[in-house]
Amino acid sequence: MLLKTLLVAITAAVLLQGCIIVDGDHSWHDDSGWKKQQARNVENIGLLELNSSRPQVMDIMGRPDFTEAFSRGDKDFYVLYYRTHRHKSDGETSKSETTPLVFENGRLIGWGDEAMQSAIVY
Repeated sequence: MLLKTLLVAITAAVLLQGCIIVDGDHSWHDDSGWKKQQARNVENIGLLELNSSRPQVMDIMGRPDFTEAFSRGDKDFYVLYYRTHRHKSDGETSKSETTPLVFENGRLIGWGDEAMQSAIVY
């Protein structure tokens, strides 16, 4: 009997080597979290008002996925990028999957690619 129990334990150990056992909720591959955040970002962008301050916008939007800052003449630009759509299911967020929110001297002047291009060529 002891030999049989030992044989079963050794077989199980060999078969399970390198396996990950999860608690059954499958949260390790659940992508609903980013989907919800992405939908929330789209919804929140719709609530934004031009000329809002960066802290006001961040209170609504939360932490951005990316940030950039640059100056043109006497104007300072700050860009917050929020994920709003998906191109690839690779587990990573790229800038091409975000919407930029553009601030000039601390005030929201627009969002989206056109606002970003306007700030760059300013």
